[in-house]
Amino acid sequence: MKIHFWSIGKNNEPYIKEGVEDFTKRISKYYPVEWTIIPLPKNAGMMSEMDLKKKEGEIVLEWLNKDDYLIALDEKGKQFTSESLAGFIMKRSNESVKNLIFLIGGAFGLDEAVLKRANYKWGLSSLTFPHQLVRLILAEQVYRACTILRNEKYHHK
Repeated sequence: MKIHFWSIGKNNEPYIKEGVEDFTKRISKYYPVEWTIIPLPKNAGMMSEMDLKKKEGEIVLEWLNKDDYLIALDEKGKQFTSESLAGFIMKRSNESVKNLIFLIGGAFGLDEAVLKRANYKWGLSSLTFPHQLVRLILAEQVYRACTILRNEKYHHK
């Protein structure tokens, strides 16, 4: 199974980049992993919120393959504990999922068409985080889940 992190928006700020790269490298000891930053559509600043979400959604849906397992990060999604995230990842691996894609939406969230296509909607927190910080939190939590699966010391109860 390969883990993909997709994020709509700009490249990482330097203060985020180092942490994201570190956790991505750590995850790669457990699963092949890759980040894809989906650029904002042209003229994004001129679009309404609804039109921008729709255009971003069209791009995401074009990029997805039929068999990709899509986890949409959405504020209305279900929350995990670290242990339940580990179990979720292990279950997907046991089901022979080829590509496990974690998708972070744009500034206004994800289009309804993407949410309908998603295999799972994950609410990272009830709190609101800066978009780029979500990338770091996501990478750290997936790494933590990997260490839980291997019963390694990173995660403390």
